[in-house]
Amino acid sequence: MLNFTVGPVQSNDEVLQIGAQQVPYFRTPEFSATMLQNEKLMLDFCNAPQGSRAVFITSSGSASMEAAVINLLNQNDKALVVNGGTFGQRFVDLCKIHNVAFDEIKLSAGQALTKEILSQYNAKNYTAFLINHHETSTGVLYDLDLVSQFCKQNDLLLVLDAISSFLAEDVDLAKYGVDAMITGSQKALACPPGISIMVLGKRAIERVNTNPTKCMYLDLKSALSNGERGQTPFTPAVGTLLQINERLRQIEKAGGAQAEIERTKQLALYFREQIKDLPFKMFSQSPSNAVTSLEALDNDAYDLFIKLKDEFGIWICPNGGALKDRVFRVGHIGNLCKDDYDVLVDALKKAKGV
Repeated sequence: MLNFTVGPVQSNDEVLQIGAQQVPYFRTPEFSATMLQNEKLMLDFCNAPQGSRAVFITSSGSASMEAAVINLLNQNDKALVVNGGTFGQRFVDLCKIHNVAFDEIKLSAGQALTKEILSQYNAKNYTAFLINHHETSTGVLYDLDLVSQFCKQNDLLLVLDAISSFLAEDVDLAKYGVDAMITGSQKALACPPGISIMVLGKRAIERVNTNPTKCMYLDLKSALSNGERGQTPFTPAVGTLLQINERLRQIEKAGGAQAEIERTKQLALYFREQIKDLPFKMFSQSPSNAVTSLEALDNDAYDLFIKLKDEFGIWICPNGGALKDRVFRVGHIGNLCKDDYDVLVDALKKAKGV
């Protein structure tokens, strides 16, 4: 199968070979050294300010979203949450579950976040801003420069879900004043699912250390403490962490985060150019390098997903709910090249009878 979804994505041979090996014992100096290198490279790739830390949680990205809510916020906070799709709704649900006061900026599917929308929330006594940099469910990339200016102006703690935008878009934590960033192993890191990663700045670390502990497994105090020696509080997905190390070192050798971002961008531009004459139109007002979200003008989006899967051995990303027959997504992260997109475009033409 050729995989154009947005996670899990295709891994390269070196990463796959590590997954085929026996999983080693991890309470060793050697594994600690690997984890400390993982942390250093993560901090480098997102330009985290001095004093920042990275922690690795054996979970999907949603667990780190929950960890952010329960470790960084408390009853004295009032959060502002951008809700433009499935994952914005997830932040809303987490605030409800953990009794964090919040208001939501409710956007329609595919809608961009604008300065005019944000200006309505200036000087409203919010303390934190929760946003999915890339709302993966619709393909919308929110303007991080705009968000950064708003948060600085209002002195808000900025929590950024960059699960599908890290290594696909510019996620410069120092530049944008991001206090906490979340990503996952199965997106642009192109490893198997199972590890979520949080990068915490000084202000976020201070909140972790001063807020009461509310959960054992997602306790970031414990994660930070264990991380100082290159370890995790509980048994992690050891094999996936070794694969992450391989992938991070590959990216460093190939030119770092900016080179990976540019590679992803060129794949996205190439695909969009190849399909301009097909019966699709861009669904997102503000598309990401990570994924192209397309509206099927014949309302056959889900049928296309099934046909490509069953007849051509290709996975694209379907949508659910009201968008099921209207929208599908094509990813640009993972071990893909232009030749792969030629195969996909040819299959789309055949499937559409063009």
